[in-house]
Amino acid sequence: MKIATFNINGIKARLPRLLEWLDEFAPDVACLQEIKSIDENFPRLELEQLGWNVETHGQKSFNGVAILSKDPIEDIVRRLPAIDGGPAEEDEQARYMEATVRGVRVATIYLPNGNPRPGPKFDYKLAWMERLQAQAARLLKTEMPIVLAGDYNVIPEDVDCHNPAAWVEDALTQPESRGFLRAIINLGYTDALRQIQPYGPAYSYWDFQRGAWQKDHGIRIDHLLLSPQAADLLKDCQVDRLPRGKEKPSDHTPVWVELDV
Repeated sequence: MKIATFNINGIKARLPRLLEWLDEFAPDVACLQEIKSIDENFPRLELEQLGWNVETHGQKSFNGVAILSKDPIEDIVRRLPAIDGGPAEEDEQARYMEATVRGVRVATIYLPNGNPRPGPKFDYKLAWMERLQAQAARLLKTEMPIVLAGDYNVIPEDVDCHNPAAWVEDALTQPESRGFLRAIINLGYTDALRQIQPYGPAYSYWDFQRGAWQKDHGIRIDHLLLSPQAADLLKDCQVDRLPRGKEKPSDHTPVWVELDV
């Protein structure tokens, strides 16, 4: 079972690239972020005609997440719950959805960027991460295989960016941001990519400016965190760099995990 995370940076602009990648790579589940579309405008018909089950949690012009699956998508939760597990109705930003596919609980996550900092955007990022940590802990209690997939907007370590000095003041590298990501991992989750590739750069994002892709000046911010039950099933995890080199690509590229399911 291959589960991929892909920040597509706008479904309208990237639909040809998405359809091409779905056909060529053929994941079982694709967790999308930054679809930048309300649910009604998402190209559901085009995908369903190709055999995909589709669930979305959209927002006009910004954010938005989706899950595509070859198998039925069940027990869907839209919006990241409050810390106490209650509904988060006050959160209008569409950044989280989770569901069950073939017995695996999968979440698609678009964590806030947090810039500029200090300020309300960074405060929102940290509060959102606190809610994510609480939800990650609740999910572990189900003892299901869990995959928390998405654009976390956190660079875990200096090795995960080409030029660490350029990111010192950025929200993606702050001790608070990195600390929350480590706290989620310390609950018992596994960073799937680092389990397969413990060392060296494995970038998933390259800015459109300054020839970042051509120079391989990237960062790693797209992560797949596995519960112990999912980690026991881990076969492989890689960055698929091919889509980033296509015409009119997203600035992210897919990262995928293969589980023995």
